[in-house]
Amino acid sequence: MRPGFTPLFLAAAAAAVAVASCYPKEPATLPPPERVPPPVTAGPVVDSGPGGPPSAPLPPDTVVSTSDVRIGLVVGAPQLRIGGDGPLVVTNPAGVRVLDLIEGSSWLVRPAGAAMTLSGPGGLDGGRQDALVITPLHPGQYVRLDGRDYRGEVSIIPGPAGLTAVNRLGLESYLAGVLSAEMGRRDPTEVQALYAQAVISRTFAVKNAGKRRALGFDLYGTVADQVYGGVGAETPQSWDAVRMTRAEVVTWNGRPIDAFFYSTCGGRTESGTAVFQLAGDPYLKSVSDLDGDGLAYCRFSPRFRWREEYSGDSLEAMLRRTLPGLTQVGPSSVSRVEAVKVTRRTPSGRVDAVEFTLAGRRVSVTGQAVRRAFLLPDGGILRSTAFDVQERADGSRVSWLAIDGRGAGHGVGFCQWGAVGRARAGQTYGQILAAYYPSTRVERLN
Repeated sequence: MRPGFTPLFLAAAAAAVAVASCYPKEPATLPPPERVPPPVTAGPVVDSGPGGPPSAPLPPDTVVSTSDVRIGLVVGAPQLRIGGDGPLVVTNPAGVRVLDLIEGSSWLVRPAGAAMTLSGPGGLDGGRQDALVITPLHPGQYVRLDGRDYRGEVSIIPGPAGLTAVNRLGLESYLAGVLSAEMGRRDPTEVQALYAQAVISRTFAVKNAGKRRALGFDLYGTVADQVYGGVGAETPQSWDAVRMTRAEVVTWNGRPIDAFFYSTCGGRTESGTAVFQLAGDPYLKSVSDLDGDGLAYCRFSPRFRWREEYSGDSLEAMLRRTLPGLTQVGPSSVSRVEAVKVTRRTPSGRVDAVEFTLAGRRVSVTGQAVRRAFLLPDGGILRSTAFDVQERADGSRVSWLAIDGRGAGHGVGFCQWGAVGRARAGQTYGQILAAYYPSTRVERLN
């Protein structure tokens, strides 16, 4: 799932992970969206002892190095505007200087066949270029792309669908732009959840180095991989979490794990194979997320409990949009919905199959596709597969349908709101990770 240049993390491209002593194994779980990447190893790891003494101060790593990551900021853009908070140097990929941009100037890049053109203020012409690499002239300054600042360098590459922009920067700086974008600003009582997310996001990045190689980068900067907001998303909290967990990843059998994560589990996580075909490692088993009083740790989430309701007309209109892409029925076959029934659940209780009776014809939608059969008012998919269905009929037609659900996301691995609840309950980030990824360890990359 990675576009790419050459492998970005030397550590992640090594082979086996040499392991020194680690903190005791405890139940644990982790995070991604939908990836089951090929095994990628990280460099040697040594025991870090989660929750132990803080690491040495970590300066922002704005200089590109062998531990850089390449993030796809935009793919297929019709145009891009570049600038910076200071002077910039624009080169071609071979390092030949093409242009100097003065502080505060703004240039427009547009595709031109298999190349690009640059136009600046006052009619300045930057000529036609095959690819561009934009770098700040002075350390500690940023490249501005469409009004957003980024550390490191930004490359722009033309393609058949438009322009692709790639941000190359140090791994730890990347994480500082991920954490608050993924977890928001947290109360001081919840910082251990942010530390846990830092370890998970680092593990995800290392494990998935090269995932989007075919597109020219490692990871998308969106929910397709991890949300990355650049400098504007960095906070003192996110940098503190990066420093406190520097180089730490979650491992199983000496290798970084498949770090699946999502918003809210609803009280129990899902097993890996119920969602991702190859996610059968034991640390991805379904686990309870209840405290000693039987309350879900993620109960503070705004998506912990939810309901969606549909009238008979809106249900039929929605299914005419969704079912043709999920089943063999065409829009004209969804003329009358006679029943909607859950026909199979996973061992954790999530819905695994829904049967729709359409004017006497029965069709089923299975697995995660169930979420795409039902749409939210904003056009998004159903929040999770942890739900129950109620319906009312007017003769042989469903006149009203309600879906009462729990949680948000696929449910495999690390529950972000559960981590917040566990942090409020006094758990350290090592304990939080152990709760969601059984039999794993937190270790430090060399």
